[in-house]
Amino acid sequence: MTVFTANIRLALASVALVCTVMPGAASAENDQPLTENWAPGEWGPDDKAGAVNRTTPAMVLSAVKLVKLGKVATLGKVYQQDAPTFAERGWRLIIPGLPTGRPVGEQEAVYNDEFVSGEIGQIGTQFDGPGHIGVNTSKGLFFYNGRYLDDAGISSYGLGPLGVEHVAKIGFVCRGVLLDAVAYHGGRLPVPVENSVDDPGIIGVADIEAMVQKQGIDPIGEGDCVFLYTGHGDIWDPSRWDTYDAAEKQKRTAEFNAGGPGFGISACEYLARKKIILWGGDTASSEAVANNFGGENLQPFECHIKMMTRSGIWNIENLDLSQLVADKAYEFLFTWSPLKIKGATGSPGNPIAIY
Repeated sequence: MTVFTANIRLALASVALVCTVMPGAASAENDQPLTENWAPGEWGPDDKAGAVNRTTPAMVLSAVKLVKLGKVATLGKVYQQDAPTFAERGWRLIIPGLPTGRPVGEQEAVYNDEFVSGEIGQIGTQFDGPGHIGVNTSKGLFFYNGRYLDDAGISSYGLGPLGVEHVAKIGFVCRGVLLDAVAYHGGRLPVPVENSVDDPGIIGVADIEAMVQKQGIDPIGEGDCVFLYTGHGDIWDPSRWDTYDAAEKQKRTAEFNAGGPGFGISACEYLARKKIILWGGDTASSEAVANNFGGENLQPFECHIKMMTRSGIWNIENLDLSQLVADKAYEFLFTWSPLKIKGATGSPGNPIAIY
């Protein structure tokens, strides 16, 4: 089997997986986006970027003032083949030939390239863009700002007006807020076992407000980027991962993928009312994942739908927040932009916190 054929088969298997594994794939229609008039959104019918449009020069200048020590923390995890992934997603990197390019010229120069195969926007530290999450309605598959998957310009070769490049044209420079739920609860949050805000693995509004007060920072406000540290991400510790043997990695991958603590829908709706522009965390979904992919309610990935599809407040997952936690850097200058991948559902990357 050629590398090309293998990659095509992997891609087709991934598409089949989404159709068969994702909860609600064959469920009844949900017309909430239509009856509640989710579109056009706050920035008009032509908008393709979402809440990042809230960013103003004044907000950027205010965020820059949070830099006091000149310290930098990179928040991205390492992209590698044996890292935990959702379902059958995968990451493969091949250096085609060692070297890839034969010696040329009087200096006998050689070079190496890499060939990457995988769900490049939905692996590891990942940014969920406008084309990632939608709703099955009676009018079709509804995505951000009233676009449908059968609209002109949208195909398997790129999502057109739903592509991540439209967000990347603006990028994120904001006040970053870290919510340290481990310090607040006195330990790593457990995977939720009940679909209730009372479950200790689900963060609600009262938890957010209490963490902000305990950490001694200003309230969450318009233009902020808010990130939740649950401790669950430490199962996939990037500083120690390569020291584990295959059996330990397999054990930790299963534990990491067995659901996760995070924001409940009441917390997400609270953050949306605060007009934040980005949310995220140290888990694979940022929101709580309990029974049947539900969180505070049985609805699968309810925060994804209400924050992103409805409000254009995108999500960044699998963040490495360890340095910020160690330094108790609860507010900082946050900078990030997804890659300008035309028509992609999301983007990999390495966000930066400066404080």
